Amino acid sequence: MLTIKRVETVVSMHQQLEQVPGCGRDCLGNCCIPGAKLPLYTFGIKQTLGSNKRAHTSSDDHCVPGDVGDFNDYEADDSPQENYFLDELLLAQWEDRMVRGLFRYDVTACETKMLPGEYGFIAQLNEGRHLQKRPTEFRVDQVLQPFDPKKFNFTKVGQEEILFQFGPSEDNVSEFYEKAPVLSSPNVVAINVSPIEYGHVLLVPRVLDRLPQRIDQDSFLLALYMAAEANNPYFRLGYNSLGAFATINHLHFQAYYLAAPFPIERAPTTRVSYGRKKGGVKVYELSKFPVRGLVFEMCNSLEDLSVAVANACVYLQNNNIPYNVLITDRGSRVFVLPQCFAERQARGEVDQEILDTQVNPAVWEISGHIVLKQRKDYDLATEEYAWKLLAEVSLSAERFEEVKAECLKAAFEGPPSDSMAQPPALPNGGSYNLLEKEQAVLIKSNIHKANSMDGVVPNVGEVGVEG
Repeated sequence: MLTIKRVETVVSMHQQLEQVPGCGRDCLGNCCIPGAKLPLYTFGIKQTLGSNKRAHTSSDDHCVPGDVGDFNDYEADDSPQENYFLDELLLAQWEDRMVRGLFRYDVTACETKMLPGEYGFIAQLNEGRHLQKRPTEFRVDQVLQPFDPKKFNFTKVGQEEILFQFGPSEDNVSEFYEKAPVLSSPNVVAINVSPIEYGHVLLVPRVLDRLPQRIDQDSFLLALYMAAEANNPYFRLGYNSLGAFATINHLHFQAYYLAAPFPIERAPTTRVSYGRKKGGVKVYELSKFPVRGLVFEMCNSLEDLSVAVANACVYLQNNNIPYNVLITDRGSRVFVLPQCFAERQARGEVDQEILDTQVNPAVWEISGHIVLKQRKDYDLATEEYAWKLLAEVSLSAERFEEVKAECLKAAFEGPPSDSMAQPPALPNGGSYNLLEKEQAVLIKSNIHKANSMDGVVPNVGEVGVEG
């Protein structure tokens, strides 16, 4: 089994080996990035949409199979899976960084177990994350806060923490370039140096634009593309807003592999009539799950799904409602989960027994993968504990009905034009469109594709939980 060498860190996991131009840390900042080259993965949008398969049937009854041992149980049909390339490349690059000692602890050594019960909540003992994770540096009572360049952000990480740039190709074919010029503000995939699970990475849209942690339609569509391109039911993306346990105010999504269904994926849902035939998106409501939330399902395209979900998220963040998002089923199914744990904690309404565990219920915990920081809590963890923890997160039934109505209105009619949280303007009237001409030109004119990918991807063993 691979082991991870512990390394000292201050701002980044990058260790200076020799003097280089810039600040000496070979970071993503303006001091070091000019002239730099990083790997680039380009994905074909049409190919991605065509190969997407849901992990559940097209009926109204959503059910992720309980048997997690057979990969094919996740398939909605018997057709072969396509587009393994991103999946294999990401894991190979992640393992390379593990061998090079860029993580703060060995997440593969963390104990994990499935709690007995109806839902199969998953508990992990991760004392390293508790001791070494970066502390929150901003207010937890404001979902929207301006970007502060003085605080930690992803332009301060070392370039060796970046697995690759990630963007659409011009010819709808997925390709990988070992060295490519850094785009004006690339989307990047980086390791999470304080991982929760195997393959834990961060997707940072337009990293050099220094966007605060808030969702817009372009950034959310990019996250859906990544889920679809990976094309692996064990790979999910998550998002935490400020106030819902995001710890860095720089726009990012998280993702990792877990070889088991999340309990939230197995929870029963009921159809929400609003928007039944609008926008090519179906909407459901979680029923019999400790956290109340909405489930958006793709019918026609990722673009339709992205517009609906992003509009709902814009409503939440503009109205200062903390929320979490989980992207599953290769990008075709999205859970939107407004929450109020921090607010209840500030009012002294959270049970002290829950507070003593020091668990911050972010997207992974809400989904049913609960990261525990203390041995005693791990040893005593039960499904009843998990249910009690998550019940403290949820909006009341009455409050949720109000929020649900406004989210659906925003999803299918759009939030009021004056309430849209727009990112700051780019210089010279630039655009944030994912298909920027500049990107296509750079890809075609300045990049030389690797002659062969043979040997790049090592054999990847089993991933996920034990027991």
